[in-house]
Amino acid sequence: MKRALITGISGQDGSYLAELLLDKGYQVWGMVRRSTADRYSNLDHIRSDIELVQGDMLDQMTLLDAVNQARPHELYNLAATSFVPASWKQPVMTAQFTAVGVTSMLEAIRIVDPHIRVYQASSSEIFGATTESPQSEQTPFKPHNPYAVAKLYGHLMVSSYRERYGMHASSGILYNHESPRRPQDFVTRKVTRTAAMIKLGLAEELRLGDLDATRDWGHARDFAEAMWLMLQQHEGDDYVVCTGVSRTVRDLVSTAFDAVGLEWEPYVVVDPAFVRPPDPVPLLGDPTKAREQLGWTPRTSFEDMIGEMVEADLAALQARQPSPVTSQPA
Repeated sequence: MKRALITGISGQDGSYLAELLLDKGYQVWGMVRRSTADRYSNLDHIRSDIELVQGDMLDQMTLLDAVNQARPHELYNLAATSFVPASWKQPVMTAQFTAVGVTSMLEAIRIVDPHIRVYQASSSEIFGATTESPQSEQTPFKPHNPYAVAKLYGHLMVSSYRERYGMHASSGILYNHESPRRPQDFVTRKVTRTAAMIKLGLAEELRLGDLDATRDWGHARDFAEAMWLMLQQHEGDDYVVCTGVSRTVRDLVSTAFDAVGLEWEPYVVVDPAFVRPPDPVPLLGDPTKAREQLGWTPRTSFEDMIGEMVEADLAALQARQPSPVTSQPA
């Protein structure tokens, strides 16, 4: 039986990857920073099928212990801060966990077993202020926020260890990927949740920034499959993982409100406080290499993904509403 260790297993990507690996017959271990006895809501449905071990990306001894306990054939490093605006408020912490933590992880693998295949979650943010669109594996890196700089450090460390030690190490340059498990501070969940709240009479408006801002949005479940496919190749490499389709925030809003049967225009307010400086060119990926070498293509349409998110938000909100009081017969 193959064994896999996933750092950041309790997050959106980690939980979908754990499901995928369990379906493929793996023994799945996950590393978490809090107690292994704590509840991790994304893992509730598979908690009895996985093993959790406590560890910290900045504590070399706990990393070594985690790798020694799990003895994985494959290690997927998904542990990192992930909200770009917050990286400006906590740049030092972002650098520690998202950059230095990758080096700690690579060193733990090199010490325990350099034959472990490793996947590193990189990000399209490393392209940053690029003037080239769409972006491929050959596009120059121009990160322009602390999160992106930290991600680039980790990305380059993976390629350095691959070259120096011959490790089977791959980085997935992931574009925006969403799901009902996406935290609520991301714009996709803000849109789908607020649309659901308006439908239920719990909100009256949705405040957003630039409706013409574009992103390449895919489903986290599909991206988890690309991660696994990278570690099944003969050698490690870097791959852009994306849909290759650019959509605007307006498309996102329209699709979410369609899912609840409402016109979006009466409810959406453009708030200058939420407007960010535009990207020099659209952050749009070129998935050719992943398609040709991994045989990977996204399975979930944008409309189905947003519909799934809205449905989950509606269900969660309805579950929290008090039950109607019914009169009892005298």
